[in-house]
Amino acid sequence: MPATDSPTLPGWRRVTTPGLALAACVVPPADAARPTVVLLHGFPELAYSWRHQVRALADAGYGVVAPDLRGYGDTGPQGPLEAYRMQSLARDVVGLLDALGIARAVVVGHDFGGALAWALARDHAARVQGVVSLNTPYTRRTEVDLVQTMLQARGPAHYMVAFQPPGAGEALLGRDVEATFRGLMRRPALTLAQFAQLPARVQALPATMFTGEPAVMGSPLLDKDALRVFTQAFARTGFEGALNWYRNLHRNWLDTASTPDHVGVPALMVSAADDFFLPPTTTRGMERIVPDLERHTIADCGHWTQQEQPDAVNALLLDWLARRMPAC
Repeated sequence: MPATDSPTLPGWRRVTTPGLALAACVVPPADAARPTVVLLHGFPELAYSWRHQVRALADAGYGVVAPDLRGYGDTGPQGPLEAYRMQSLARDVVGLLDALGIARAVVVGHDFGGALAWALARDHAARVQGVVSLNTPYTRRTEVDLVQTMLQARGPAHYMVAFQPPGAGEALLGRDVEATFRGLMRRPALTLAQFAQLPARVQALPATMFTGEPAVMGSPLLDKDALRVFTQAFARTGFEGALNWYRNLHRNWLDTASTPDHVGVPALMVSAADDFFLPPTTTRGMERIVPDLERHTIADCGHWTQQEQPDAVNALLLDWLARRMPAC
């Protein structure tokens, strides 16, 4: 199969599940006593976003599975809009585990992949040994869905609101795909305290943050090879599948109406000190609904945590796995 979006990931293959065929990096554990770690990327990313963690985990003897999730990369857009609701995306991952013969795994997610990791730990706890989230908190269900929450708090320009109409986000992000990734995947130029002094329009996190806001743009994060990987992948697939994750936020809210707000498996929450999208303050109070929780914050780090500070992420992840997921 083509591997244009994951040229540096080992074990790249297509895994057929009952719901769809997922393209994934699959590395069996070198040490049979160690668990498999499933790496779930965010928006707008790829399995390739975990390139630094795949090798570190594999070198430490862990099994690794890093898929291009539904709508992304070599997996590509599959199914109608409703197929991108969180309960369906969670079934995609469970189906992947089934197809690979993995009874239980540690799930690690970043950004929207973090939300998916929490959903798996909550709704499919029998399949999850532990959960790690980079940047994305686990929160209680609110009185209105997240789109309405952001509309009320940040206004109609906020990216979650602006991405709702079909075609709007696609036009913005797809106008110049390379420019989108050059502008978006950067280290932050400001600390969160400095960000709080910017005009309200910027603090509202408008959709233009995804094509580069001059006020917050720091140094580029991607080298030319990594930029080419992201650009080629999204030039091929477009952004509709990825944006469909946002367009199911209301359905996700409806689906969880009777779901207990509780995650019982061991959990690690890793925040980034200067993430404008998901600041560390959003994790306050998590212990009430995630009782077995360990927290860390990575200094001098923006939103693209595992790509921006890979050594710090790898050290935290490997230490937590060694302590909380001991070889059996």
